[in-house]
Amino acid sequence: MYTLKKSLGQHFLKDASVCRRIVGALTEEPFSRLAEVGPGGGALTKFLIELPDIDFRAIEVDHEKVEYLLKTYPSLQGRLIEASILDTPPPFEGHFTLIGNFPYNISSQILFRVLDWRDQVDRVIGMFQKEVAVRIAAGPGSKDYGILSVLLQAYFEVRYLFEVDERCFNPPPKVKSGVVSLKHAGNPYRIEDHRKFMVLVKAAFGQRRKQLRNPLKALFPAAELSDPIFTRRAEQLSVSEFVALIPRMS
Repeated sequence: MYTLKKSLGQHFLKDASVCRRIVGALTEEPFSRLAEVGPGGGALTKFLIELPDIDFRAIEVDHEKVEYLLKTYPSLQGRLIEASILDTPPPFEGHFTLIGNFPYNISSQILFRVLDWRDQVDRVIGMFQKEVAVRIAAGPGSKDYGILSVLLQAYFEVRYLFEVDERCFNPPPKVKSGVVSLKHAGNPYRIEDHRKFMVLVKAAFGQRRKQLRNPLKALFPAAELSDPIFTRRAEQLSVSEFVALIPRMS
């Protein structure tokens, strides 16, 4: 078979009912290109390759798993990319959907990769550590609301779908998991400079307990910092309020 590698954060799904539920969420919307991240032992893959009329590819960094998958599912020949999602270019030209039981040790980095590919990624159906899944979907005023909440919600409609028990995995992780849906919404806030937006949001949450005038003083002229909005904390601002601050930056 194969070995499970802790260094790669490998916790493989073993519950077929959970896999079917994830695929059910995926097929709620039409798509023609699908990339699976970290297929591992193929628990999800065996359902995904059966979807009709779909151009399917999978991205797997572990050579041992690549060999196992090709032996177990010969139809993956030519459709398996042996690489890390953090290093590889987009798996398709044009638009595509992304799915995966994402490795928990790099889940935030994967989400930043999704942001890099935001003009191509129509949807994401992803399994994350529950804490991360909740954070992605959190709204203003919540202790879970943070950098990823704001950045992802600026471009995607986010839904927390369901929780997955740790016993559904081999080996069981020490945390529960959550499945999240991201549906690309275009650029509804008309953000013209994504880099400045990221710098602003990351700086604001860098000292999330302090009034914004403290973490943002290097990014704004002194006169701007007298505005009452800078007496609030980062978690109190909506996505639109963050976006409205961008033109006022130095």
